[in-house]
Amino acid sequence: MALPEVTTREEWLRARKDLLRREKELTRAQDALAADRRRLPMVEVTTDHRFTGPGGEVGLLDLFDGRDQLVVQHVMFDPAWDDVCPSCSAALAELSDGLLDHLHARRTTFVAVSRAPYAKLARAARERGWTFPWVSSHGGTFNHEFHATLDPAVAPVELNYRDADELRAAGMGWALDDPGEVPGYSCFLAVGGRVFHTYSTFARGTEQLGGAYAFLDMTALGRQEAWQEPADRVPDARGAVPNFAD
Repeated sequence: MALPEVTTREEWLRARKDLLRREKELTRAQDALAADRRRLPMVEVTTDHRFTGPGGEVGLLDLFDGRDQLVVQHVMFDPAWDDVCPSCSAALAELSDGLLDHLHARRTTFVAVSRAPYAKLARAARERGWTFPWVSSHGGTFNHEFHATLDPAVAPVELNYRDADELRAAGMGWALDDPGEVPGYSCFLAVGGRVFHTYSTFARGTEQLGGAYAFLDMTALGRQEAWQEPADRVPDARGAVPNFAD
């Protein structure tokens, strides 16, 4: 086992300060990237996507539950599978009521979406004690439109923003030859009864998640705090205090 070098407190402090300088550079770069993410243009969702949840059939706007923003986790659960993807399960298991409450405090709703019939989702959630919102897009094209299901018979294949030619050139032809489910997250904004797609991330982009701020950083309105750019994004910006109080 290669353990860290043993040193004096003084030498450790010098090394730690050097690392801190680099951490601050990364933090500033991440802040700038998140600001540019919020500056992305948005695209109106015109398809009448339908979902099945515990209360029956609902539309995409219904998933917002009256809030301004929606974060969707594309959970891999093919209709033919008996259970949800283990990797997706690991991420879902980290969700807490507190995290969802914090998102709600910033006008943002989280919903998991899978293609498996709702009965399978309900069973999987019940067996694991999950209580977060989880709905089925079974029989619809929601997953295909947002490239969480790859099937050229339904929609042109696009994997992490690479089309078929780019995938072949990158040696990723398997995505075309063996279509299936893809993990990812998509963000939406509701404005005057209309729904807009603002962001999606796949592959290692999903690793940015690690708490309510990480979810909010993917969205168009961000953390809704006064220090963030663009400065005029929300009319009631809060201070930089992560208490998520209403």
